[in-house]
Amino acid sequence: MKKLIWTLFLLSVSATVFAQSYFEDGLSADWHKERRAELRKLMPENSLAVFFNNPVKNRNNDVDYIYHPDTDFFYLTGFREPNAVLVVFSEMREVNAEMVDELIFVQNRDPRAEQWNGKRLGTEGVIEKLGIKGALLNSEFAEKSGIKLADFDKIFTFSLAENIEESSANSSLIAMVNDFKTATEYPDNLNETTAQIYNMIKNSDLETSERVAQMIQRYSQQYPEMADDPVVSSFMNAESPEKRMVVKEEMSEQKLDILSLEQMMNELRGIKTQEEIGLLRKAVKISAIGQVEVMKAAKVGMSEREIQGVHEFIYKRYGAEELGYPSIVGGGHNGCILHYIENDERDLSDRLLLMDLGAEWRGYTADVTRTIPINGKFNEEERAIYELVYQAQEAGIAIAKPGTTFQEIDAAGRKIINEGLAKLGIIESGESHMYFPHGTSHHLGLDVHDRGNREPLKEGMVFTIEPGIYIPEGSDCDPKWWGIAVRIEDDILITSTGNENLSGDAPRTVAAIEEMMTYPSVLEEWVLPEID
Repeated sequence: MKKLIWTLFLLSVSATVFAQSYFEDGLSADWHKERRAELRKLMPENSLAVFFNNPVKNRNNDVDYIYHPDTDFFYLTGFREPNAVLVVFSEMREVNAEMVDELIFVQNRDPRAEQWNGKRLGTEGVIEKLGIKGALLNSEFAEKSGIKLADFDKIFTFSLAENIEESSANSSLIAMVNDFKTATEYPDNLNETTAQIYNMIKNSDLETSERVAQMIQRYSQQYPEMADDPVVSSFMNAESPEKRMVVKEEMSEQKLDILSLEQMMNELRGIKTQEEIGLLRKAVKISAIGQVEVMKAAKVGMSEREIQGVHEFIYKRYGAEELGYPSIVGGGHNGCILHYIENDERDLSDRLLLMDLGAEWRGYTADVTRTIPINGKFNEEERAIYELVYQAQEAGIAIAKPGTTFQEIDAAGRKIINEGLAKLGIIESGESHMYFPHGTSHHLGLDVHDRGNREPLKEGMVFTIEPGIYIPEGSDCDPKWWGIAVRIEDDILITSTGNENLSGDAPRTVAAIEEMMTYPSVLEEWVLPEID
């Protein structure tokens, strides 16, 4: 293995006592520092973890999408600029007579670039605002990142993308990724699938090797390139368990680990701190108010995009910096498309309107869905389906507490929906169907589908409960049900004794929704001029 030795350099400038994150009402520099300390507790001795921030994404021509940092990177640093790398050491290391357990590499201050695209922190700003003393320019990464392979037992990172867009905006990131790959002799064929298969081989024994070989054979049918890997090929084609063990023993020990860091971050981010819960409360509260105000403003003849605009106006009015994900506003049959984001239906008539939206507040996103009748009243069929979904959600919320599993919540709601659909004559009793095609829950936080382990619920977890029924046009049932789509989604915090519905301010029952839709809207007097 090549040993490219990179020397360490530590800026000997003290962080200001008043170090803060970008948002004065967001997470503090001390909070992010504590998160890095918690990561070190999960890392084995004599190891390091390397995090690359997200690349810039081009929208069209010379316009880029609004930059959003990698959420693991933000979680650990609070840093929101591209072309950056974080290196976390498991223990303090002496470097030039200084002790350091972390380094961050950032882009330099550039007056011309900042005139066009906004102020950069630079190394001094990172030290002052984020409290990371080991701040270096990203141009120094190759020679000053401190990675000397012979000194470490493990190097943790994520699978490195091969398709970073070639552009001047990403040139520094690409250079750092390439330097890291050279230093670690990053294999050309290394990806999560390859790493998982290698782990399966390493964990096999005489009794399990045949089953593992069969599993790998199935993998290779889906990913034919796997058969070209000499280790995988030798293990699959070995004539006996004993010969498979020979292949296993001859595998070289890898310092580079692209799988374990994900589990570490899942463990950290799955349980929210009080600071995170405070930010999530704000994001959810704003999103729930959006649902309430749309219930008041919704009228027959409005468009999906107009409804979307009302939600997003309210988010911005409260100061939410972004959307947590593309807004889903689907009228009638459009609601049957789970990730419908076109929102281009111009005339909403007598039909249900499914609205799945979430404000992002200081990096944390809500995820709230309500389904309403655009004319203010559920008809008989709509009410029947809505009540089933509501009962399914209530069953899940009722059992959500420490120790409950996602599977139990899903099963409780699915049982009600299956029995209810059969009673309505939409399916036969016991029949499998696709009217409820998605899971009931996911973690919520910095990502709308946030990191977290699929384990029994624990105090501090925040997740969704979102059963749904979708009956597309042409379904194998009475046409009177066609085009009905209902999803109810709430954001649930697990407490020491049970749960709290953070989005409960947005009406959920048929009666509460219909009543809210009779109230006047603050937007009724807002009349814009006609445009030909």
